[in-house]
Amino acid sequence: MMRRSASLLAWSRRIAPALLAIVAIAGATALFLDRYNLALRTQVIQAEREETTQQTRAVLRLLESELQKFRLLPAVLGEYPDLRVALRSSRIDPALNDKLALLKDRTGAAAIFALDRNGRTIAASNARLPTSFVGQDYSFRPYYRLGWSKGGGEYFALGTVSGRPGLYLSRRIEDGGGPIGVIVVKVEFDPIERAWRDGQALSFVTDANGVLLLSSDASLRFRALHAIAPARKAQITAALQFGGAPLTPLGITIADDGLTTMRDGAQAMTASLPVPVSGWRLYHIEPMDAALKAARQRAEVAAILFAVLLSLLVAALVWALARRRRASAARARLEQEVALRTADLAREMEARAIADRRYRQAREELAHANRLGTLGTISAGVAHEINQPVATIRAFAENAAAFLDRAQPDRAATNLREIVAMTDRIGSITAQLRRYARRGVGTIGPLPLVQVIEGVRLLVGDQFRSAGVRLDLPTPDPALMVRAGRVRLEQVLVNLLTNALEAVRGQPDPWVVVALAQRDDRIIVDVLDSGGGIDPAIADQLFMPFATTKAGGLGLGLHIARDIVIEFGGTLDHVAGEDHTLFRMTLASA
Repeated sequence: MMRRSASLLAWSRRIAPALLAIVAIAGATALFLDRYNLALRTQVIQAEREETTQQTRAVLRLLESELQKFRLLPAVLGEYPDLRVALRSSRIDPALNDKLALLKDRTGAAAIFALDRNGRTIAASNARLPTSFVGQDYSFRPYYRLGWSKGGGEYFALGTVSGRPGLYLSRRIEDGGGPIGVIVVKVEFDPIERAWRDGQALSFVTDANGVLLLSSDASLRFRALHAIAPARKAQITAALQFGGAPLTPLGITIADDGLTTMRDGAQAMTASLPVPVSGWRLYHIEPMDAALKAARQRAEVAAILFAVLLSLLVAALVWALARRRRASAARARLEQEVALRTADLAREMEARAIADRRYRQAREELAHANRLGTLGTISAGVAHEINQPVATIRAFAENAAAFLDRAQPDRAATNLREIVAMTDRIGSITAQLRRYARRGVGTIGPLPLVQVIEGVRLLVGDQFRSAGVRLDLPTPDPALMVRAGRVRLEQVLVNLLTNALEAVRGQPDPWVVVALAQRDDRIIVDVLDSGGGIDPAIADQLFMPFATTKAGGLGLGLHIARDIVIEFGGTLDHVAGEDHTLFRMTLASA
């Protein structure tokens, strides 16, 4: 029994957190559903309020256009001569009846009739119909009293003969002796009400007492928007304005914010605007149950998703806690392995750094060896460059001694100055050779291109002259600067020019041209020779190490030259498709 109790206790401890989580998720989901449903309901109500207001304006514009069309008619008829003659005489004129009937058909009015000073009809558009107004006494009708006493009026009521509701527009007609009668135009709104019936909305117009005069639902006509006081109701009934209509309340509750409860309990949105008729107001009601139901469904779907996500989050939290416990057990082991791997990685990085330094050192050694090899090629020409000024120095020195013996110090001084100039030339040649043979990569920075061209001219000029090859070197603007190192850029140009010299040596009229161009922020240096070009079969291998077409050559010159130019941030390529051999070097301007 004790073991069973212990088992139950252990099971309850395991299950209790899960039950608490379920209760918490359910409570949070219910709260979310309530809040989100309220937010969606508020959005739907606001959207419906705006939409209903827009629809109400459209319905009102249709009604206003109909009213405006007929309001001008009594004023126009008041100036009609035949009508004035008939009213003065109070005699019935059949011709006038026919004219009013034609005018009624053309304007769409329900009826047009004229009342004399006693309220008797002397002319009517329906004179030839069984429901003719001619001879009828309408002096008791409010529209006659309004027209006769106030000059004009608008009155909505049931017709005493036709039994059809309509708006009576009346206007007093006068001549020089005073009032002679009243012209009345009756307007019925059947086309307007038919237009309003499209769709599920309810539109109606009420008078000052709240009685529905016009309605998209004909069964609601002459119902009241709210209960009418008994005394006022008795007055309306006595005036026969709406016949025997009971004027019962409509049963619709409209709140101040437009929220409406229909007779069947359905929810709707109402907007109202004043109509340009005294006491009239237009109401437009849009059903809202479908939109609210859709919002509720959206809120329920969102609540389900919220519950699922919350459950996943709780599950993920539980899994993360379990994983954290498992991870903590292995963390010490992992940290030890990381420490060992870090030490191995540090040793590996140190070995790679050493290898990189060795690679850079070997590459510089190779470039230096290439420069020394090139010096061996151009040494004979440089020696000739030095021998000429040495011989000239000897001649000028002997002449200076002779001039001194002859007591001609001025001429001796001239020869001595020439000797100084020759020694300066020898110094520049030897300085160029020392700089070219120097070990080390030097710095990369702004460099006047004219210095590089002049240095190359000293190194290879005599070699070209001795071989009988024309060399055209440009003289750049001293302000033209490139981003490079002087010694290594000279090494690249010497390599390209030496290769060009070897390619054209022995040809008739051989030449080598170096051309400069500037495009945006790049300087282009072209080395073009008169050779027949490079065999396409080996063009793709020109810059590969140990690829050469020279007997005894190592094939490293172009490879080293390209590496140097790339380190300067430029390019070195062979341009195919030319009639001669063309190498193009681009450098960044500084």
